[in-house]
Amino acid sequence: MLGEVGGKWLDRLHQHVAKDLRGKGWSQTEIAAVLGSTQSTISRHIQKPTIGLTASADEAMVDSWASELSQALSSIGPEANVLRQRLIVELQFSGQQTLRFDKTLTGLDLDSSQLERALLRRLEWAIGRLDVKRIQHILPAVGMNIASCIKGARSSEEVAAFPGRIAIVNGKLRHHETPAFGVSKHLASILIQAHTMNEAKTSIINLKPVIDDDKVDIERIKEICDQLGYSFATCKKGKLVGSYSKLDIILDEGGYGWEPSLYILAHNPLELIDRTHLIAGHIGDVINAV
Repeated sequence: MLGEVGGKWLDRLHQHVAKDLRGKGWSQTEIAAVLGSTQSTISRHIQKPTIGLTASADEAMVDSWASELSQALSSIGPEANVLRQRLIVELQFSGQQTLRFDKTLTGLDLDSSQLERALLRRLEWAIGRLDVKRIQHILPAVGMNIASCIKGARSSEEVAAFPGRIAIVNGKLRHHETPAFGVSKHLASILIQAHTMNEAKTSIINLKPVIDDDKVDIERIKEICDQLGYSFATCKKGKLVGSYSKLDIILDEGGYGWEPSLYILAHNPLELIDRTHLIAGHIGDVINAV
């Protein structure tokens, strides 16, 4: 709904604005800067036929808005800098239900303490998005956890996680306390090792791998990685084996007194949840096929 409709009208809006401003003498680079796009994208917008929408009334509205916007931008000039953007989205549903969001983007960078607070909120939000029914077959016996760090972290104290472990109780995910920094040693250690090699990956979760005849089915896990286009790496009792420029999945086969673990890495906590659900589905298919 939002992606298909919203994406198309935004592309049509940008396309018309780009064509109008280009006709007024703006360069493609100047247009890209004011629209928050790239020169190559603007070039495609200008060359391609107008993007169609499913409703003619929507096309007329977007085209009128594009004309107003391009005229206003033309009067301001390409040298002006955007200091703040205010986005208002309202969705009306059947049953007289309405959702309205009014957000302002300032372009300002958060300081370190604000970044940490924002990361803790993302972890809380992420855990709320985990679907118990979709992950219960890969929940480790010792419980799972989610950890995340800010880019550039190099110690476990800079990694946020949930104190203790997250478990399923009466069909619901339960954690005793809110996330905090420096509360997870093992998972934080894995994340720091991975983050040092691939700084784009800042979030991690531990799961139970595919096990067949009491052994980790490495080939099955590799097959899943190949299907999803994920990189595969290994670690031994919490220590990464080798060096990697890309890290998506890490497998620890375990050993005496050490439980096997499958670690999923992502760019942020919310992407981590999406990846967890995706991999859980593939592991579920493998288990059902056995």
